[in-house]
Amino acid sequence: MAKSIPFFKYQGTGNDFVLIDARQKRLIDPTHEALIRQMCDRRFGIGADGLMLLREAPGYDFEMLYFNSDGRPSTMCGNGGRCIVAFAHRLGVVQDQCRFLAVDGPHQARLVRSDWVELQLNDVHEVRTGPDFYCLHTGSPHYVRFVPSLKGIDVLAEGRAVRYTEPFIREGINVNFVAVQPDGTLQVATYERGVEAETLSCGTGVTAAAIAHAVCQGLQGSLTVPIHTKGGALEVRFEAEPSGYRQVWLCGPAQVVFEGVYGLS
Repeated sequence: MAKSIPFFKYQGTGNDFVLIDARQKRLIDPTHEALIRQMCDRRFGIGADGLMLLREAPGYDFEMLYFNSDGRPSTMCGNGGRCIVAFAHRLGVVQDQCRFLAVDGPHQARLVRSDWVELQLNDVHEVRTGPDFYCLHTGSPHYVRFVPSLKGIDVLAEGRAVRYTEPFIREGINVNFVAVQPDGTLQVATYERGVEAETLSCGTGVTAAAIAHAVCQGLQGSLTVPIHTKGGALEVRFEAEPSGYRQVWLCGPAQVVFEGVYGLS
């Protein structure tokens, strides 16, 4: 293994990531769980909600490999996907549009500005409902509960209670609390599995919240849902049809924070 690893730190509405250009050298692979966990540690490492490798992939502009801060490979990360597109643009790998491969298949993305990325997520064909919640998969599994206000919600405790309860305990689930504002904006707070804590924003989580809102309100047609997270503003656009939800786009900022070199002992 190399003695040091060059990296970039990116964030999208406070959801932060370590990004590594792995096109030429395999500096990290999925077996390096302890190293990834250490790099993401906020006290003893760089500090991040996750780590991503940008690798070459035949037929695509690049491949995205995503790991949660616990060091384990995970499902699709929406804000991470937007950040890696901005990273690929910085590296000169892509211009204003791209097609890349992730764990859940191909994705399209476009850069409206150097710091604003729009990412197409997969169609959603099934939304399961419970007494006071919705469950759906937007690249990652999500549980959505609507609440009158986020004030007074202990996202860590209440999110963990859901995540570690049957039937979710084995595979895990991300837990979203959503408050609908008078102007139609959704305020969303998310407990993320793999991080096992509240994050300032979750891209697939706000997407799940927007679609669950459409289900709850019986909305159809072309929809644009403004989102406010603790880390900033996002927007979710999609086509709501009787057969499902298609042309799903997650839109928002993706910004470089700093770059550095991580030394290995």
